[in-house]
Amino acid sequence: MSLLVVGSLALDIIETPFATIEQALGGSATFISLAASYFSPDKLGVVGVVGDDFPERAWDIFRTRSIDTSGIEVVKGGKTFSWHGKYHYDMNNRDTIATNLNVFADFKPRIPEHFRSPDFLVLGNIQPDLQREVIEQLTRRPRLVLLDTMNFWITGARESLERTLKLSNALVVNDSEARLLVDSPSLIVCGRKLQEMLASEKPRIVVIKKGEHGSLLFYNEHIFSAPAYPLEEIFDPTGAGDTFMGGFIGYMARRGEINYDIVKRAMIYGTVLASFCCGKFSTEGIEDLTMQRIYDRFLAIHVLSSFDLEESELTDE
Repeated sequence: MSLLVVGSLALDIIETPFATIEQALGGSATFISLAASYFSPDKLGVVGVVGDDFPERAWDIFRTRSIDTSGIEVVKGGKTFSWHGKYHYDMNNRDTIATNLNVFADFKPRIPEHFRSPDFLVLGNIQPDLQREVIEQLTRRPRLVLLDTMNFWITGARESLERTLKLSNALVVNDSEARLLVDSPSLIVCGRKLQEMLASEKPRIVVIKKGEHGSLLFYNEHIFSAPAYPLEEIFDPTGAGDTFMGGFIGYMARRGEINYDIVKRAMIYGTVLASFCCGKFSTEGIEDLTMQRIYDRFLAIHVLSSFDLEESELTDE
């Protein structure tokens, strides 16, 4: 199954209470595609834009993971998008010091001919108008269109975002974004209302991320709660949400089908990849994994969240 990822590629400055790194490889398309690559889709391509300052080490990482970069435009003389963030001691809160759009300011996604009929499509949190432009360039409807967004588009481009949601059948947001979109304190209400904003055909999938408290899945009429993987140390949460999306969609692309049981397992694989992302800076935690390490954490979450029922609890008495 083929998978196309459209989003940002970045060179970031990350400050935490423990260290500061510059020229850190980042961006939604970067984290999503690297995480998805572990599930070896038949074809995995990225569409985005960078400047000619994008380092060779970054291209090498994509090549090592067999990611097709022919859809990444390189602007000669341009500078790559850059975000400068500073995390607080609890690592849950952060301040944006600077956002330099650079070549990303004029980004117009152009889908290569050989990627205009993907089986699965992931749209990172770029402008909703651009997300629709990607869908309009496709020659057939993907089996799943997975959408991400952010507070900036929810408040500043609400009408455009709602039009884009109607072309998607899966959405991943965090809890604050869900509440902002629906204006309800209840995440259950948010999940159900967000399903109604998606395309009418099933499946209608909404994932609400809750950080260290796990995530909620709304799949048609079903609700599933996934725990987070317990980490003793978090070095850098940058990109964890995008990494979750990559593991989530990557597993579905590997299976080639969509049903409730598969999507639940996809949630856990997304959680596993996100935990590896947080364990090191930038993309370092997801650059050189093995499927055995991924599967070991998958099983650990299963043990963490499962329990047996006594015989008396299986009856009505």
